[in-house]
Amino acid sequence: MSARFVRRLAAAAFVLAAATPMASHATLPPSVDGQPLPSLAPMLEKVTPAVVNISTKTRVQVRDPFFDDPVFRQFFGLQGGPRSRVEQSLGSGVIVDAAKGYILTNNHVVGGADDITVTLQDGRDFKGKLVGTDPDTDVAVVKIEATGLQALPMADAGKLRVGDFVVAVGDPFGLGQTVTSGIVSALGRSGLGGAGYQNFIQTDASINPGNSGGALVNLRGELVGINTMIISPSGGNVGIGFAIPTNLAGQVMQQLVANGKVNRGNLGVETQDITPRIAKALALKDNVGAVVTRVTTGSAADSADIQMGDVITAINGKPVRNAQDLRNAEGLMPLGSTVKLTVQRAGASREVTAKLVPEKLATLDGAKLDARLAGVTFSELSQSQRAQGIGGVGVGSVRAGSRAAQAGLQPNDIVIGIGNLRVPDLRTLQQLAGVNPRQLVLVVASDEGVRYVEVR
Repeated sequence: MSARFVRRLAAAAFVLAAATPMASHATLPPSVDGQPLPSLAPMLEKVTPAVVNISTKTRVQVRDPFFDDPVFRQFFGLQGGPRSRVEQSLGSGVIVDAAKGYILTNNHVVGGADDITVTLQDGRDFKGKLVGTDPDTDVAVVKIEATGLQALPMADAGKLRVGDFVVAVGDPFGLGQTVTSGIVSALGRSGLGGAGYQNFIQTDASINPGNSGGALVNLRGELVGINTMIISPSGGNVGIGFAIPTNLAGQVMQQLVANGKVNRGNLGVETQDITPRIAKALALKDNVGAVVTRVTTGSAADSADIQMGDVITAINGKPVRNAQDLRNAEGLMPLGSTVKLTVQRAGASREVTAKLVPEKLATLDGAKLDARLAGVTFSELSQSQRAQGIGGVGVGSVRAGSRAAQAGLQPNDIVIGIGNLRVPDLRTLQQLAGVNPRQLVLVVASDEGVRYVEVR
């Protein structure tokens, strides 16, 4: 748009307003000097059919401290399993493959849902099938069987610049499809809480509850991000919204479609932030970097001769300010990537290379612990979970119809205790499983909170 055209547009608006000062119906002319006024409508006509509404139903257990107590139930002769209620939620999604019916959305929109309904812009409803979710990036893929779908092309979000215009499309507050516009406010945001690995696009385009999983597009109508969260003291939009860039969401989607889960590379190190006391002890000039506290034997870091006490200050030339920066960079890189690490040791800096290999987690068949746990697979928690301060043992799979499934144990639950005894790791679970042969009460943590699961 030329400066001359803008001046003529402003002049036309002024003349129109002066000629009809009392006319409440006065509008700008459709064109000035034969040039149509700018509008996003043509672009949105191609975008909006690809943005869908997603509604879910989730059955969750109702916690009752008396009903959950096996001694109380036995004393009063109460029978039956745990009580439950149905929770409903709304969100958005983006069709990215029309032929196969794949829809990108957020894990927090569909994760753990028992029923998923996808509503298209034309009003058609379809039952959604969950292909896979990745809580660490808050990405999920849903599939529908439908014809006549329209998908959005993905742009290279790596080419975005601060100041680029963007448009958010979604279903805020369940009002129906809504479009808002703004600019890219910042790039590469992380450390915001929530998802474990973050590389957010920040935008001032209005994002509100219900927009989660919706589209962030450029002015060409190409998908650049999946709207996911906001920062707000009131819960409503204040101009600080975040979207997952398509480069990251696309990589995660490929793995979810292929494997149903994401296999991440792992360096095999545990690190922590550098405090002034640690900096003094290691004779460091500042507090910048991530100090290595543990190196797994046989890991990529071990092969690269990284040792406890080393300070990692950069990865592939990008500065590492703290342990979160290193974990974030490690988790966002594709499996098999070769990375260059800048490491300080004894005042000297050097560069080493390491290849991201799959993280190997020890697993255990529940039947080996207790016959009542047959059909359950337990595993160590990932390095990502441990880095977030999470302790316990992960529940990998639960066979349908098993005793544990009937009791309410679910995949992705985390067992943090047995009875009143804490379970910090897999070895402790093995030691405590047979402590009380008469009762097997697991203390389980999940997205819904902490609950007791009595397996009979």
